[in-house]
Amino acid sequence: MDTISSDNNESFSYLPVLALIIGLIAGVLGGVALAKVSNINKTLTDQSALADRIDALETELRKTSTSSEQATQRINKVAADTNAAFKQFSDAFAGLRTEFEDMKVAPAPAQVASTASSGGTSGGGSDSAPASVAGQYTVRAGDTGSKIARNAGVSLTALLNANPGVDWNRLGVGQVLNIPGN
Repeated sequence: MDTISSDNNESFSYLPVLALIIGLIAGVLGGVALAKVSNINKTLTDQSALADRIDALETELRKTSTSSEQATQRINKVAADTNAAFKQFSDAFAGLRTEFEDMKVAPAPAQVASTASSGGTSGGGSDSAPASVAGQYTVRAGDTGSKIARNAGVSLTALLNANPGVDWNRLGVGQVLNIPGN
């Protein structure tokens, strides 16, 4: 037995060295794993902060989008109101233009005689302006104060003065007006 025990004493055992090396490797791997976990925690914290900033930006973007939509609606309403106002102006201008063109056209003497219901006659030649006719005139469709005055051969002011209380913007067909004489 002595031989066996001396053989064991003389031989060097690699088992404790191997266990020490494996322990060192495990310690290094554990340290690396701890460093990685620490980095992952830091990255997660950074990403959480970044996610919070993204959420805040999304909220601001929604608010801006809503404000933009409201502004677009207001701009569209202003544009529609402006178009309506321009349409009204255009219609009024067209009416004034028609009245102006009616004032430029000289009526024939026969037209003046037919407009007076009292049977007055027009004097002067066909090239001259018709003479004024004293009497009354019955309003027809499409008549305006300036058209009636021109056809009667009187100034618009004289016609207005001869008919106080008449609403010249709302002449009615069949309404009787006084035609002043010169």
